Amino acid sequence: MPEKPSLRSDASARPTKKDPLVSLARYSEVGFIIPAAVLLGFFLGKLADYYLHTKWLYLVGLLFGAVVGFWQMIRMAVGAFKKDE
Repeated sequence: MPEKPSLRSDASARPTKKDPLVSLARYSEVGFIIPAAVLLGFFLGKLADYYLHTKWLYLVGLLFGAVVGFWQMIRMAVGAFKKDE
């Protein structure tokens, strides 16, 4: 019967030097999260305006998208800070 792989991380298995492409991908993600969340909130608000025959829900969607985008950015920054320690 084959041996199961261990889930424990070995200190020798970790790379001591960080890959610059991984860091670039992590931080460039921030540049996409906020605009994507704001645009998604805006378009969902416009869709709600269309179906509910209102003219102000796009602002609610825009603000909600901005809050969600910044919240996700803060979560990423805290997670990256914890990983760096």
